[in-house]
Parts: sequence; structure tokens; C-alpha cells
Amino acid sequence: MYTTELSKTKQVQNLEDPDKLAAFEARVAADEFIEPKDWMPEAYRRTLTRQISQHAHSEIVGMLPEGNWIGRAPSLRRKAILLAKVQDEAGHGLYLYSAAETLGTSRQEMIEALHSGKAKYSTIFNYPTLTWADIGAIGWLVDGAAIMNQVPLQRTSYGPYARAMVRVCKEESFHQRQGYEIMMAMCAGSADQKRMAQDALNRWWWPSLMMFGPPDADSPNTAQSMRWRIKRETNDELRQKFVDITKPQADALGLTVPDPALRWNADKGGHDYGEVDWEEFYAVVRGEGPVAKERIKARRDAWEQGAWVRDAAAAYAEKHSRRKEAA
Repeated sequence: MYTTELSKTKQVQNLEDPDKLAAFEARVAADEFIEPKDWMPEAYRRTLTRQISQHAHSEIVGMLPEGNWIGRAPSLRRKAILLAKVQDEAGHGLYLYSAAETLGTSRQEMIEALHSGKAKYSTIFNYPTLTWADIGAIGWLVDGAAIMNQVPLQRTSYGPYARAMVRVCKEESFHQRQGYEIMMAMCAGSADQKRMAQDALNRWWWPSLMMFGPPDADSPNTAQSMRWRIKRETNDELRQKFVDITKPQADALGLTVPDPALRWNADKGGHDYGEVDWEEFYAVVRGEGPVAKERIKARRDAWEQGAWVRDAAAAYAEKHSRRKEAA
């Protein structure tokens, strides 16, 4: 599959105007933003459409694990904070779908690809939220990993994507702090609450490391994305940063990272850590995650049940347009 896609990319590049391609490569190398009306290679357009749409899908599907805890939050304050966070995720999806549309693919097409299984989203959202501590772990670990991935995207080569990420990163930073504060409260509470916090860390640690994608050696898109400045750091580099930042945070909470191989390596100035279960990662990517079917069903149901809203909005827009034309 990768070989076929790579061959297609090379075939398209061979057909493209070499002068335009050279000018594009020079602009990217000079760290200039590429804008929607600028010429770009079709492979660049396809890569961005795939990445941005998957990012948008992840924000929308990511509302589900936490959304079902809004009514079960332990206090009015927690309920209000969680509600605001879920609303933020909806906004992130909106920004990103809008950015992806500037590349020539409609939102309808992107959502159909999600519902049909052709498009992917972050594997982390195919795991269940079993206790309130999971909401803390998601904020701390999942949003922490998201920030690690997304901060470099503020300097990605495609202008609309980079600009969307500025606000997204600010809000994700709030989400990470909210999650860590929940974990702090639970670790300072009863013995049962601290056990819940440790259990949540045990279950979310490895899926959080998977969020950065496969190892660089097995990632078919990393090299090209780095050359085109779509990505600024590789999967493995970002994963290492996440481990190095998160381990001291776990220590401060009095929690144990569930990795017996985790230890400081003074020679490299970072932590050594155990091998991620990549078989599990690819299984979840294929839709075999613990709650993968429930997630897609929830999104399809929401889309179908919201059809009347979209129809009403379209009818209103058409009516308003006719009135303007008649005026």
C-alpha cells in the first residue's frame, strides 16, 4: 500500500511543472507560508488534507469519551469546566475542517470518509473512560501529548493550518492543566481516590505514547512531511519529549508510571523507556479498539439526527440569498 502511494506521488510529481515545483520547494525551505491560492504539488495537497481532516475528526470524536461524564461530574464546578472543555473541542474541529476545506475537499466529503471508515482519527479515543479519574488522565496525558504534537504545527508550512493551531494550542494548554489539577485533587484525597488515579495512569500511559504515531522507521509519511515543513519534529522526537516532561509530573503526584524499563539516561539527557505494543496500536487503527464501534456509531447517529438542522440552515441561507438578489 505504501509502495503504491509512493509510486503515485512520484508519478504526479513527474507530471508537474518543474519550475513551479522548484519555486514551491524554495519557498518552503525559506519558511514561507503556503496559502490556499498559491500553487502547490498535488502530493502536498493530499498529505495536508489527510492530516488536517484526521486532526479535525480526532477533535470531534474526542468529545465523546468526556461528554458522557458531564452529567456525572462530582461537583457543579467540575461540570462547568468539563462542559467548557468539550465545547472547546467542537470549536477545534470547526477550525480544522475549515482549514482543510481551503485545500479543495468539502466538509461533507471529509465526514463521509470518517463515517465510512476510510478516514482515521487518533487511536486514543477508542478506549473507554471508566472512572472520573480517567477525565483527569485524559486532560493530563492525552491533552499533554496533543500539545506536544500541536505546538510545532503553529510553524507548519501551510498558513491556514498554522494560524488555526495558535488558538487550539492555547486552549489545549488549559485542558492539560485542568486534567492535572483533577489528578492532584485525587492524589491528595482518600486512599481509594489515589488508587483510582493510579489505575487511570496505568491504562492511559501506553495509549498516550501511541498518539505520536509509529516509530520513525515505520512511518511512511514522516520524511516527506519533514522536508515540506508540514511537520517540524519526528514522531520519536516528540514521544521522547513527552516522556521526559511527564515522568517528573507523575513523581510530583506520587504516582508510578507503568513502565519498569523507564529510567533516566544521563548520557542522552533523557529517559529510556519500554517498547510500545505496536500490534495493539495497529489493531486500534484498524478499528479494533475497545469502543471503536461505539465511537463511530455515535458520530453517525449524531450526523443523521442533526440532518434537520443542516437542512434548515441551508434553506435559510438560500432564502436570504434570494432576498439579497431581489433587493
